[in-house]
Amino acid sequence: MKVLLVSLFHPELVRGGAQQICYELFEGLREQEGVEPTLLASIDESLPALFKSGARITGFDGRPGEFLFLSRDYDYWWNKAGDPLLVESYVEFLLMLRPDVVHFHHFLTLGVDLLTVTRRTLPDCHIVFTFHEFLSICAADGQMVRRTDSSLCDHASPVRCHQCFPDRPPEEFFMRQRWMRRHLDAADYYTTPSRFMMRHYTRWGIPENRIFCVPNGQRNYNPAVTKPEPGQVRNRFGFFGQLVDNKGVHVILRAVQQLRAEGFTDFTVEINGDNLRYARERKAEIEGFLEDERARPAEEQIVLFNGSYHVDQLAGRMARIDWCIVPSVWWEIFGLVISEAWMFGKPVIASNVGGMAERIADGVNGLHFPVGDARALARVIRRVCTDTGLWDRLAAGITPPPAREEMVAGYRALYAAPRPEAALQAVAS
Repeated sequence: MKVLLVSLFHPELVRGGAQQICYELFEGLREQEGVEPTLLASIDESLPALFKSGARITGFDGRPGEFLFLSRDYDYWWNKAGDPLLVESYVEFLLMLRPDVVHFHHFLTLGVDLLTVTRRTLPDCHIVFTFHEFLSICAADGQMVRRTDSSLCDHASPVRCHQCFPDRPPEEFFMRQRWMRRHLDAADYYTTPSRFMMRHYTRWGIPENRIFCVPNGQRNYNPAVTKPEPGQVRNRFGFFGQLVDNKGVHVILRAVQQLRAEGFTDFTVEINGDNLRYARERKAEIEGFLEDERARPAEEQIVLFNGSYHVDQLAGRMARIDWCIVPSVWWEIFGLVISEAWMFGKPVIASNVGGMAERIADGVNGLHFPVGDARALARVIRRVCTDTGLWDRLAAGITPPPAREEMVAGYRALYAAPRPEAALQAVAS
């Protein structure tokens, strides 16, 4: 079975959950007998040194089966490939490879229209599409956070979307939905990593009998599980992820300011992540806080900024903390960092919405706090620092996160499933 995995970015070049999971699947499929996976990962013009004159699809760093899709002139509003010659190169790539399965893990920087191109080029292949956020539904970066008041949005409509983009008429959003659905209809099956997300997409119109929940699985990055001593003070906190607005780093920093103002400073927070340059509204706030923190005497610093990291560095960084904070201010449909924290036996403190609330049982294997509420997070931090038995109880409630082998088995079952009649009819029409 030849499987082509199409990814937003290569995780070696740009970190992110969607590309990390696609690469985990690629590595997992390589371990399967009778499967020949190929990875086609996009890069954009933010990495100009990797672009070659006249090239559109190239090999990547001498790695077998790994290729780069050199995205140019991408239309971010309609999510459409901008260069016709790039589409032609993609068709040539498909005809050269002739995969039995094409599995899209995104369309950003690639083009949602590549699903239709794939179907026309290889009418008999299986096409699977995995949703990693809500970009198909929501033009506001796929986050479903209203730009009018930063509240969470539970559904899209032409008028509601127009309110977030007042310069665009409601009719344009009606056409955007038709455009998205037209190309997504080329897929046989769809998957989401959480049931919460699956419900959103079925309400939007994806057929219930063609969408499945396949949780994100990873290999275990914890080389050795050590049993912690009970009853210790657990006052070391960590954030892992991208320093962009929706990940909520600013909520942690505001909670630190609140506790510092109250005179409670017996704790540390380590920030592990990068891509602050992609933050918008919160960029100046985060930079200002970190600058002020670095200016303090070392003994007064609470927040430490460790910078970017690779998954192979997780063991060292997780060893430095007791609690992992996931303060996302969007729905956070799965949260890979939750799985990573659980690999190392670390309870998670997370916002009480979306995939975070689905995965974490409050008071059983972690704690919730109201999304975006820095004062509430401050109260949780103070509580867990002073209740010496709480960490032990929550750590005992942690169960192993989904393994990579489970994810691979879930996708292989879809790859081998008969193509649905509705998809065959769509192709015929």
